[in-house]
Amino acid sequence: MPVQILLGTVASDVQARTEAQLGNLGVRPDIGVAVKSLLCGYVELKAPGKGARASRFTGADKKQWEKFKALPNLLYTDASEWALYRFGELQGGAVRFGDIIAKGMDALDDEATAVLHRALINFLSWQPIAPDSSEALAKTLAPLCRLLRADVLVAVRNPDSSLAQLGREWRQYLFPDADDDQFADAYAQTLTYALLLARLNGEENLTTSTAADALDSGHGLLAQALRLLSQPPARQEIAVPVDLLERMIRAVDPTRLRQRGDPWLYFYEDFLSIYDKKLRNSYGVYYTPVQVIGAQVRLVSELLQQKFGKALSYADEGVIFLDPAAGTAAYPLAAIEHALGIAEGRFGEGIVAAKATDCARNFYAFEILVGPYAVAHLRLTKLISDRWGTLPPEGIHVFLTDTLESPHADPPKPSLFARVLTDEHKRAQQVKRHTRVLVCMGNPPYDREQEETGGDGTAAGRKGGWVRFIDKNVPNETPILRDFIDPASASGAGIHLKNLYNDYVYFWRWALWKLFENPEANGPGIISFITASSYLRGPAFVGMRQKMREAFDELWIIDLEGDQHGARKSENVFAIQTPVAIAVGVRYGEPNPEVPATAHYSKISGKPRAKVRSSGFYRSFRRPGMA
Repeated sequence: MPVQILLGTVASDVQARTEAQLGNLGVRPDIGVAVKSLLCGYVELKAPGKGARASRFTGADKKQWEKFKALPNLLYTDASEWALYRFGELQGGAVRFGDIIAKGMDALDDEATAVLHRALINFLSWQPIAPDSSEALAKTLAPLCRLLRADVLVAVRNPDSSLAQLGREWRQYLFPDADDDQFADAYAQTLTYALLLARLNGEENLTTSTAADALDSGHGLLAQALRLLSQPPARQEIAVPVDLLERMIRAVDPTRLRQRGDPWLYFYEDFLSIYDKKLRNSYGVYYTPVQVIGAQVRLVSELLQQKFGKALSYADEGVIFLDPAAGTAAYPLAAIEHALGIAEGRFGEGIVAAKATDCARNFYAFEILVGPYAVAHLRLTKLISDRWGTLPPEGIHVFLTDTLESPHADPPKPSLFARVLTDEHKRAQQVKRHTRVLVCMGNPPYDREQEETGGDGTAAGRKGGWVRFIDKNVPNETPILRDFIDPASASGAGIHLKNLYNDYVYFWRWALWKLFENPEANGPGIISFITASSYLRGPAFVGMRQKMREAFDELWIIDLEGDQHGARKSENVFAIQTPVAIAVGVRYGEPNPEVPATAHYSKISGKPRAKVRSSGFYRSFRRPGMA
């Protein structure tokens, strides 16, 4: 091919291969180019007369461009016009000759030829730039992950493709209700984050194969998922984005990133806001201010010490901690660091390693999105290792699971290859059904369904899982959300029931069941969530309020306001328009539902910074009568 010959004359050690178009599995750039066996970029050939300026494309060419602009180094040409793009940005303007097809050599001129030569040198000299911050890393990886998702989605919709078969296996072993879009998203994020985690763990010669080997110790699910998802026939169908992700992530310098403190504190929120803002909103992925986390951690710690006799707080014997919507593990991290500080202050540095080991064994976290799941593995593993602790033999207790899935659901008998995926599911189910939890803490998502929903909550395909719908594993069991719905209906608030169909309501109901009602593991305990505050006053939540006062002995509410919709607007600690509140509920001993919990209430107004300022925020619970 003439373009391949041309590239070979510009620089040595250039390998240009024609990219095979796999039927209806999607479009690829026409030529893949490597320099010294390292992927360099791609060339897209257009029909003569179409030009190379993306701003002029229409129809199928424009649709193709919307996909290709995620590529970091792409050369467009129709023979007469050439243009170099990096992540969709034109580099140095287009080079235009006369009609090459009609005039041949006579269409060339020395000035344009020199400009094209410089553009080709620039193209062939491309090297991935190592990001020096979490923000830069997010901006680099998100477009490529989105490109990978698009290719996977095209492939999985072809029932004969290798990726369609993988999709069926993924759904069978992990998320049985996932549709094609959810599988494509899970695939793209799993592969991206598994590669990144392997690189951050020190793997230098990064490929999907070496990454899986590097993750075997301590991150078994990600290792096996990477092997499953990168089988050669499947990889061939999505070679372009996978090759680019390998090259880009290989350039990441872990040491350089760590010099900026904790680079993962904001990373996933930054990534998701670029990758898919709609998905971020749907799953409620918003960074929780460290002051909010710190206040919840300290308040629950004080209850553990003063009311439960746990002098070492979260690191004491018998304190099992669970975050059911962990994100990147901000709450478990803060609780462990707080507890280790208490232990070191009381007994000296020598106790830290043993207590870090205890925390690694007694802390659990659930997460449904594979991106933050991988980051949570990274951050918690690093914290325990940095404090000289020992991880459990099976690795850190962060599980990729749907918290709201039925605790009675059992996965199908696995194939040998998929056994580790099923083992993860079984371990998560074991925690849900049998592990006695003392502290449940976090920031569960809040996202109300916008569709009108009847009081029976039977609409298929909506959120809520086992909490809301009939459990096919226990067909005669009543969904536990009925305990919130029925009192509201009886009170005449049926018209408002749609407000109950919100993620945070499901998580509240699940947590109450998990700590206080699960027949196989229940007892005293503490729940502390920051969520939307609509349950404090809304008529639809009368049953929820009743159930909470029956379950707890004492309940503290800090109302952070933040309503951006009403006439009286107030500032929010999150980048959202929904008012929020922190709740800390505690049961000290045997249940006593006939005596409603003593409820304490405090409101904090003002600017977000003032609301989360550590001293004033923490003192709001110290007002007379609040404790």
